[in-house]
Amino acid sequence: MANIHLKTALDYIKRSPFQALAATFVLSLTFFVATLVSILVYSSSQLLSYFETRPQVIAFLKDNATESQIAELSGRLSSDTRIKEVKYVSKEEALAIYKKATSDNPLLGELVSPTIFPASLEFSVNDLTFAQGIIDEVKNETVVDSVGFTAALGGEESLQDVVGRLRTITTYVRFGGGIFTGILALASFMILLIIISMRIAMRREEVEILNLIGATRKFIRSPIILETLIYSTVGVMIGWTIAFIMVLYSAPGLLSYFGDVPVLPRDTLSLLIIFGVVLGVEFVFGIILSLSGSLLAISRVRRAR
Repeated sequence: MANIHLKTALDYIKRSPFQALAATFVLSLTFFVATLVSILVYSSSQLLSYFETRPQVIAFLKDNATESQIAELSGRLSSDTRIKEVKYVSKEEALAIYKKATSDNPLLGELVSPTIFPASLEFSVNDLTFAQGIIDEVKNETVVDSVGFTAALGGEESLQDVVGRLRTITTYVRFGGGIFTGILALASFMILLIIISMRIAMRREEVEILNLIGATRKFIRSPIILETLIYSTVGVMIGWTIAFIMVLYSAPGLLSYFGDVPVLPRDTLSLLIIFGVVLGVEFVFGIILSLSGSLLAISRVRRAR
């Protein structure tokens, strides 16, 4: 029985190839954009998470700070639930870091001594919204000379701007991409509705004959529903495949450009898992879209009769 319904659905598609192409094209475009938006949302979330959790605050210690004072401050910072990854950097280690950063010009490293570099406590925060309050507290510590930031964030005055820009970008990607995808999904739904309505109208005499000979409602509707499922399945596969190839092709360049920022997984398996989840969600959405479109079209035609 299933083979009969599938054969009938394929026959309908062959009889009106241009309608089938239109439905497939719009659905492919919808799921292509949906896949890219999903990856953009993932990448922007990873970018925001990276800058929210990476070590970025440096508390430079006074030269007269004792080991016990430093240990006490380090312990209090480590016990603070807003803070993680507290690291003590001695004068010698600071000099080593400087020499490594200026390795292309060894003369710069020979002209300095460890005494000019202050010891420091470096730490990260669980959320950048905590950063300003923590920094103000650390500045008031007697052993702290000044507070700085890693080069990736700039000065203190730019801290909130960095967080704000990243969150704004992420919000725009999520809502803007969601709205655009929703518009395309609505267009796909309307096209499916129109095509199936036309298909049923063209088959009105055939449907009446089937009713007269005792065909069940399920028998009559099954080929129509299968036709829309074929459109959505093909649309999902085409849109997802094109987006996957584009991301896979551009992934090396993106990873190289962003460096340590994990905008995309670096191993192929993790990337495939992400795309696999997206594909599964799109299949479910495609089934819901095709079923709702075909059933609504059938009910509208029946009411019109």
